[in-house]
Amino acid sequence: MGLQIARIAPLRKVPPHVSPIKANLLCLLSMLAWAAGLPAAEYLIDAIPPLPLTALRMVLAALLLLPLWWWQEGAGTIRRAPWVRGILIGWLMLGMAGILLVVAQAHSDPVTVAIVSATMPVMGIALECMTTGRRVTLFLIFGLVLSIAGGVLAYAESMGGFQFGIGALAALGLIACYTLGSHLTITALPGMTPLGRCTLTLAGAAIATTLVAAGGAILGAPSVDWPALGLREGVALLVFALFGVTLAQLFWISAIGNLGIGLASLHMNAAPFYVMVFMVALGAPWNWIQAAGAVIVAAGVMVAQIQPAKPSLRMN
Repeated sequence: MGLQIARIAPLRKVPPHVSPIKANLLCLLSMLAWAAGLPAAEYLIDAIPPLPLTALRMVLAALLLLPLWWWQEGAGTIRRAPWVRGILIGWLMLGMAGILLVVAQAHSDPVTVAIVSATMPVMGIALECMTTGRRVTLFLIFGLVLSIAGGVLAYAESMGGFQFGIGALAALGLIACYTLGSHLTITALPGMTPLGRCTLTLAGAAIATTLVAAGGAILGAPSVDWPALGLREGVALLVFALFGVTLAQLFWISAIGNLGIGLASLHMNAAPFYVMVFMVALGAPWNWIQAAGAVIVAAGVMVAQIQPAKPSLRMN
């Protein structure tokens, strides 16, 4: 049974769609949470290899949400959840993408990872056109162009030129995995609330990445340098899991359930600005060019959601 066409009996009545304003606000909150987690990863990359680091943050994120899911929807809902599908989608969306994120940061920096995310709207809209028959309008195309232009402006300012290396290539792969996984979270897990979808895929990612990390350790892959971990690394890991995964995913799944992956991913191009904001909080200088890029992205998001007027029928 394909993931795209799989159907299950409703586990719980899904809340009605929220307004476009609230859905876009959820995207904004998701990007802020994700950006807040990126600087924390810098304290962990040298001490924890990609596989165990991904597994640790997925396990922590799942442990943070599972009790909330049980409290909100009950043990019966958890038992009836499509766990096999959740594990597969979680591994693609969060497990594989999480490993590629750490690899990308190890060979580049947080801003590079955020900038390569400019490809996500293109992937998301193309995916929706192929699977859901989304109609491409001039407003959508113009909004997409503005969104990409804003992201490229921020990239050129922060990095001084395009350098497509291993880090950027890994970032491109993670965006592809994350885009497809996000789409499948909505289409292959119907009848579930955003909290259920988010927790199920996070738990699936935790199971899958833990198995992969354990297998890697058995085969001699680099392991965690536990003596090198202290209070700073512990706090960074908690921040990385809480903001970069738990909150970012919860807001994101709620948003794409209302906007779709194509429109929601336009917000990703403002991520360089959010990363810069948190870098400023850590002592980096303010960058007005990146701020201008974020404004252009925001304009693109609004333009892309304009619905063309339908021609009226006149009776002669």
